Amino acid sequence: MNKNFKIIYGLLFVTLFAVILFWYEIYVPKDLFASKTINYTAERGTGDDEIAIELQKQDIVKSNYFFRFYVIFSGNHGRLQAGEYILNSNMSTAKIVEKFVKGDVVKDEITIIEGWNLSDVSSYLQEKKVCSSGDFIKIVTEDFSEDFLFLEDKPENVDLEGYIFPDTYEILTGENCESIIRKTLLNFGKKLDQKLQEEIIKQKRNIFDVVVLASIIEKEVITIEDKKMVAGILNNRLESGMPLQVDSTINYITGKNHPGALIADTKIDSPYNTYKYAGLPVGPISNPGLDSILASIYPKESNYFYYLSTKDGKTIFSRTLAEHNLARAKYLR
Repeated sequence: MNKNFKIIYGLLFVTLFAVILFWYEIYVPKDLFASKTINYTAERGTGDDEIAIELQKQDIVKSNYFFRFYVIFSGNHGRLQAGEYILNSNMSTAKIVEKFVKGDVVKDEITIIEGWNLSDVSSYLQEKKVCSSGDFIKIVTEDFSEDFLFLEDKPENVDLEGYIFPDTYEILTGENCESIIRKTLLNFGKKLDQKLQEEIIKQKRNIFDVVVLASIIEKEVITIEDKKMVAGILNNRLESGMPLQVDSTINYITGKNHPGALIADTKIDSPYNTYKYAGLPVGPISNPGLDSILASIYPKESNYFYYLSTKDGKTIFSRTLAEHNLARAKYLR
């Protein structure tokens, strides 16, 4: 009987010791006071074992064996996500594994400005060392219409100009160009929601033409009120068969940023030249924000056919060319 008790006590002691050891290795950080912080990158395809060994080498966890054991014990084998992590030796093994499972990686932010064109965006992303300009320009020529239905009426020979929605985006360290582009397209689809798309259909228009007009409005005026007015003016010109004669389309061709197009530039033979060819240009000239898109969908009707922006940012509207010329002489001299 005493022998049996000894065995039982021995088993209880071993069990208790194992529980305490497990608790200590898994839930007690390597360093309780002084600590070490590292940026650790788990590449795609890196296994649990490799991560565990590397973290022990870098003095972040006490034991790679217990790290691997806990990953399996907690049902997270194969679920540790790739990416760059900020890890500290005063984090327990359980907390570190949880961080990997959640994919709580180092993140960065990029901001795409309203009115930027694809060239502007590509230069910005390259400057931020997010992706190369060449990769970006190549990917925006690819067909994404299968995943984003609002692209269905976009001509095949036109890239994603107009659809890279301006906003601030949270991105992962090392995130590739295509993933970022898809984020902007997903955002575009959220902003141009079902209600707005139904309104476009109700007006017997298509999304592409709305985006083209919005991209012009974005470059012409600033306030939502002026944008709606200019949208109405441009519609008046389209309906009358009058060329749009918008300076921002000329700047898109030349890459210049002149407030008024040079006469020589208005003679350039380009499908984006709204002085030379009537109707909308062949594609968008910028990536418009929501206000410009809304103005394109809900223009303000008027008898105006002309507008100009004064040096202090005010927009002057005119009904006739004679009125417009008087306004030019008054406000732009």
